[in-house]
Amino acid sequence: MSTLFAFLHHLFAFTLVAALAVELVLIHQDLTVANARRLLRADAMLGISAGLLVVVGVPRIVWFEKGIDYYAASYPFLVKIGIFLGLAIMSLMPTVEFLSWRKALRAGQLPVVDEKRRRMIQATIHGELMGVVVILLCAAMAARGGWV
Repeated sequence: MSTLFAFLHHLFAFTLVAALAVELVLIHQDLTVANARRLLRADAMLGISAGLLVVVGVPRIVWFEKGIDYYAASYPFLVKIGIFLGLAIMSLMPTVEFLSWRKALRAGQLPVVDEKRRRMIQATIHGELMGVVVILLCAAMAARGGWV
């Protein structure tokens, strides 16, 4: 079971990063009805993969890896979880924006997005990807007990 949960954890983590990369590419392109729909799908995949990471991650730390006591005392792990939660909150802004496009897209119309809002979404996605890099560093540190 440990191997299965580790595999699933990595699968969902890579899916999350792929969804963010797709969002980043699409938000930098010209906004079309097709690209707006793709952004909605990529953002849904991002949310689903983040949720599944938690669903698989909790049993991993409690039963399949070093145990909750180890991780509760691990500063890199706690930082990792804090950043993950921060990124979840950060991702609400693009998600709310993308969801607001649904009515226009159902009508086959292009959603109206001002350039300032678009740049803010781009910066948010860049920030999320940078946060993922820090999470990876913290994960390696937590697994190895620090800078060892």
